[in-house]
Amino acid sequence: MPDDSIRILVLSAGALFAFITGFIIYFVVLYRNKQAINKQEQEQLQAAFQQELLKTQLEVQEHTLNYISTEIHDNITQVLSFVKLTLASIASKSEGEIKIKINESRELVAQTITDLRDLSKSLSFEHITSLGLVETIEMEVERISKSGLIGVSFIKQGDAYSLGEQRELVLFRIFQETLNNTLKHSGAKHLKIMLQYRSDLLNLTLEDDGLGFSTETLDNKRGSGLKNIENRATLIGGIATIESAPGKGCCVKVVLNPHKPQFYTDGGTHPDRFS
Repeated sequence: MPDDSIRILVLSAGALFAFITGFIIYFVVLYRNKQAINKQEQEQLQAAFQQELLKTQLEVQEHTLNYISTEIHDNITQVLSFVKLTLASIASKSEGEIKIKINESRELVAQTITDLRDLSKSLSFEHITSLGLVETIEMEVERISKSGLIGVSFIKQGDAYSLGEQRELVLFRIFQETLNNTLKHSGAKHLKIMLQYRSDLLNLTLEDDGLGFSTETLDNKRGSGLKNIENRATLIGGIATIESAPGKGCCVKVVLNPHKPQFYTDGGTHPDRFS
């Protein structure tokens, strides 16, 4: 009888040990599988993050190239053509008139060289990094003001600081998208731009006095553009709000905390550098 009790005890202990061992192995395998799934998800999120940043970069470059093309066609080409005609006509002029025409042509050519130098600086998104967000926006404001398409005012509050390449690139693209929407659709006479720097907050606001719209009745094309603004703000850890109503103009505001990490599109974090 004692032998049977010992045998039963040994078998029970063995079964218990096997159960505990199996239980531990099960949870180890489950944990490793979960880690593998999390790693795969993080890799997919990182790929999506980089893809969206690349798309943003290409859009900034496309916008810049379109602007440069327009400037060369509408401004520089016309100035050089005028200089060419002026120099071709001086043969019949008096010596005093020739001197005046040559000086005028020299000044026009010098201004054209300056304009071309300024255009070359904006050929790449890298000028955002070298100049910073404030100066880059100021350049765009100056360009729009010269065009006469709309009145623009720009207000900067607080001491500017760097947000990192990615955030400033995305913020500048949001600025470009909003500006383009205003010029194409709003019928506005004035656009007010404000960039507010605080130690715990950055606020970019663009507000126009245009026709406005109902966000509930947007067509798919325009609605997707506004959705892009919201998604891109989320990408860098910010929040975009778009307020508008018929006859009330439109206000686009992006707010972010510069000390918080930027996010993947679903909330994961990512270092603030281009890879």
